[in-house]
Amino acid sequence: MSPLVDDEAKVGMVSRLAASQKRQAREFVADIVRMRGLMPLLMKRRNGGLWTAEEKSELLAQLRILSRVSPYLLFLLLPGSVLLLPIYARWLDRRRKPRGHV
Repeated sequence: MSPLVDDEAKVGMVSRLAASQKRQAREFVADIVRMRGLMPLLMKRRNGGLWTAEEKSELLAQLRILSRVSPYLLFLLLPGSVLLLPIYARWLDRRRKPRGHV
């Protein structure tokens, strides 16, 4: 196999990896945005209110989203993870791309 073919394979693999990371970052941010109403919904019962059937189903949906997000946040509990926080923030930062004109 020629060195040129090996280089092309490496570039293809790196571009697929980068695309996968960007897709996961977009999904992570979308999940975080969908979880906005979780705390008020959880606190309703503690504050003396009762959940309606619709609120219970919303709560289950919110908890499913939280279960998808939690593996990303798990690394914050590991020793030395504070050192990785700037790298993680840069990876999730969507503002690195210039906005398109509407």
